[in-house]
Amino acid sequence: MSLLKFNWIVFCLAFLGLASSAFALQTKKTSVLVIGGTTGGTSAGIQSARLNIPTIIVEETPWLGGMITAAGVSATDGNHELYSGIWEEFRVKLRSYYGSAAAMATGWVSYTQFEPHVGDQLFKSMVAEESQLSVIYGYHLVGILKKGKQVTGAVFENVNNDRLEVTAQVVIDATDLGDGLAMAGAAYDLGMEARSITGEACAPESSNKIIQDLTWAAILKDYGKGANKTIPKPDNYNPEFYRGSCTAKEDNMLNDCQKMLDYGRLPNNKYMINWPNKGNDIYLDVVEMDWAHRQEALKEAKDRTLGFIYFIQTELGFKQIGPADDEFPTADKLAFVPYHREGRRLKGVTRLTITDIIKRDEGNPLYHAGISVGDYPVDHHHGCNPKTPVINFPAVPSFNIPLGSLIPDQIDGLVVADKAISVSNILNGATRLQPCVMLTGQAAGALAALSVKNKQLVREINIHKIQQTLLDANAYLMPLIDVTPKDKEFQSIQRVTVSGILKVKGESFQWANRTWFYPDSTITVKEFTVGLRSYDDIALIDNDNSVLTLKKVSELLSSFLRKDVSKEIRQIWNRRMNRTMDNNLRLTKREISVLADELIRPFETKTVGFDGKFRK
Repeated sequence: MSLLKFNWIVFCLAFLGLASSAFALQTKKTSVLVIGGTTGGTSAGIQSARLNIPTIIVEETPWLGGMITAAGVSATDGNHELYSGIWEEFRVKLRSYYGSAAAMATGWVSYTQFEPHVGDQLFKSMVAEESQLSVIYGYHLVGILKKGKQVTGAVFENVNNDRLEVTAQVVIDATDLGDGLAMAGAAYDLGMEARSITGEACAPESSNKIIQDLTWAAILKDYGKGANKTIPKPDNYNPEFYRGSCTAKEDNMLNDCQKMLDYGRLPNNKYMINWPNKGNDIYLDVVEMDWAHRQEALKEAKDRTLGFIYFIQTELGFKQIGPADDEFPTADKLAFVPYHREGRRLKGVTRLTITDIIKRDEGNPLYHAGISVGDYPVDHHHGCNPKTPVINFPAVPSFNIPLGSLIPDQIDGLVVADKAISVSNILNGATRLQPCVMLTGQAAGALAALSVKNKQLVREINIHKIQQTLLDANAYLMPLIDVTPKDKEFQSIQRVTVSGILKVKGESFQWANRTWFYPDSTITVKEFTVGLRSYDDIALIDNDNSVLTLKKVSELLSSFLRKDVSKEIRQIWNRRMNRTMDNNLRLTKREISVLADELIRPFETKTVGFDGKFRK
């Protein structure tokens, strides 16, 4: 062998050795992979594992919980009186930690405000209880693995360029911006759709690419009278960005600006800084950037927040308030990641619009496929982009999200969670809120797990089986404000209302919209037959406006089911009701629910499509 050839071999071996030491490659295999330990991703992973399916969450930061922990937005919006699923489990843990619900009603923006590190701690305790769930921290998504149109896994990297490849039967994209669905080749929307596309009267006339402002949140701490926690003056600091952030008057400046700070007041003398009005909101469109360029562009958002902190300390007079030293272990003590209100939105088998919600009580059937609930009004942040068209958001009742909004139209093996589900730009302003996202994530986890368990594609899963799985987890399908999981008839009422057999009444109410069932009220014969007819057109509408009695229910259900059900009704009554049976009794809606649920068995006798229509 020539010396030249020998030296070349040595060089190649040395180069390969250096290359192999430059980054490591890990490969893992699981049944369900969740991309992102975000608010929705964490709940998805927990729910999947609880169904005894091996599940891995891969998360970029050291924390779980996404926008309500790692992004620092730990003042939750909405669902205060919807005690649903993992959202309520999380709140129970928070109440236990702080001693009471009242201990978290510290600011005026929310009833549930907590320190971000506590949220992370509690999520990790929930994850630790699940033997089928593991979490890998410190890796961000760089690619999706596919065979044809089937997603089979994902590829991740860390800051050292180490690579991680995870293969899975089902992948859940729970990223903030829908990075996974885009890499998988799923169709999506970005920005505002024209009203001709969504059918929403309030949508702009023409489509555009404008998204909501984002915020790099901070948690400040009051270090006490006499302390000076003023940070160094940030580069490019411009106080004009922040003038008008509070209505300061010379004679009561501290009082008015204290109110601004108290917006996000947290336990233990801390403040969440996520202030839209001349505060730290900023318009930055980083959605389509790769990871590295996105991190560079987002420095501007960090600077905007540091400048606001400096303004609060120097011009508003709060020098004793500075970045908390016991929250984020980052160099600048800011949150790990920004709070993205909006990114890509999947083009799913179903797109939920504000019109669907407004017309729910008028007979729009999409709610029949509901799997998660929210009650927040439509809330967009567009104060930093003057090019944004003015939109007059209509009032809405509380609502549910249909399963089809989580499933890509063409790509298999992929479920979408967090904020990237298939909704219109307008409605994203309501579905993006933390509790709703957490519950949507729980549904995504149930869907993925049942897909694996049943060896079916996610689009083939019986929607009623998903719904029943969620009911068994004390999650709501319908956002009923007056029936909680503590009600012994909760499941029956949920099944007959989501099936439309008994109707509900929605209303827009301040910052927490509502849907009423009125379980202890009565209904007329006509109302009951209208509900039966909406479920199955075999039923005939009876225009009798007298109050529905036990005898009449027996007659109507016998006719509807084409058999005499009087004996079954007696058995059900003796087993489940709390008053003496009498044919002349005027039945409550709670009692009607029990009888209709047990006799009709709406989740067993029919299936429901992604469009919300029933099929025999």
